[in-house]
Amino acid sequence: MSDHVTIIMIEDDEGHARLIEKNIRRAGVSNEIIPFNNGTDAIKFLLGPDGTGATNKGKALLILLDLNLPDMTGIDILRRVKENEHLRRSPVVVLTTTDDAKEIQRCYDLGCNVYITKPVNYENFANAIRQLGLFFSVIQVPATS
Repeated sequence: MSDHVTIIMIEDDEGHARLIEKNIRRAGVSNEIIPFNNGTDAIKFLLGPDGTGATNKGKALLILLDLNLPDMTGIDILRRVKENEHLRRSPVVVLTTTDDAKEIQRCYDLGCNVYITKPVNYENFANAIRQLGLFFSVIQVPATS
C-alpha cells in the first residue's frame, strides 16, 4: 500500500479494533492507522474544525467503518463522507455484523467500496486491503489548487 495512505479505523469494540489492526499488519500493511471508537470523534477528524472536510483535501485516506456505533450509525458517517467534496473519493470498507441484504445494498448505493461481515474472514479482508492499496498506487490523488 502506498506509504502516504492513512487508514482511519472507526470501530467501537476494542477487541475487534485490535484484531483488525493485527491482521492489517499481518498482511504487510505498515501505514498509519488512526483509530476512533465513536462516530462523533471520527466525523470531527474527517470534516475538520470548520466542518468542510478541507483539512483532508488531497489526502489519501482509507476508511474502515463499523455500522453499529454507540453515538451514530455508520450509515450516517458513510453518507457524510461520500457527500463531502473533499472526502468522497476516499475508499470506505464497511466492517460490521450486519448481514441484511437491504443494509448491504444501501451501503453500496451510498458509495462504500467493500462490505465485509464480521466475524471477518481475515484472508479476504487482507486481500481487500491490499487491493485498495494497489488502487492507491495507480490512481493519482488530484493536486490541490
